[in-house]
Amino acid sequence: MLISAGLIGLAVSVIHGVLTQRLMVQPVSEMMATDGTIPLSLRRLVPLLLQFSTFNWLISGLALIVAALWLGPEARLVVGVLAGSSYLFGAAGNCWGTRGRHPGWLLLAAASILIICGLA
Repeated sequence: MLISAGLIGLAVSVIHGVLTQRLMVQPVSEMMATDGTIPLSLRRLVPLLLQFSTFNWLISGLALIVAALWLGPEARLVVGVLAGSSYLFGAAGNCWGTRGRHPGWLLLAAASILIICGLA
C-alpha cells in the first residue's frame, strides 16, 4: 500500500509540476518581468514557491517507495506520517480551493488513505 501511495504521489507531482509550470509559473514570470517595480529576489522566489508542493510530493513518493522496500517499521511510520500529512494537506487545500472540481484532491486523498492502511 505504501508503494501504491508513493506511485500516486509521484504521478501527481509530475502532472502538477508540468501544469504549474505551464499555467502559472510562465505567465507569472512573464508578468513580473515586464513590471519594473518587482525586485529580482521576488522574481526568483515566486517560481520556486509555486513548485514547492511539486517537489515535496515527488520526494514524499520516493520516500514511501524506499520505506516500503527497505526500511523498518519505525522508519516507515515516520515517512508515512510526513508524506501522509503532506498529501492530506494538499488534498484538503485542493478540495477547498477548487470546491472539489479538481481531480488532484481525490488522488492525494487516495494516497493518504493508502498510507494509513499501509501503516496499520
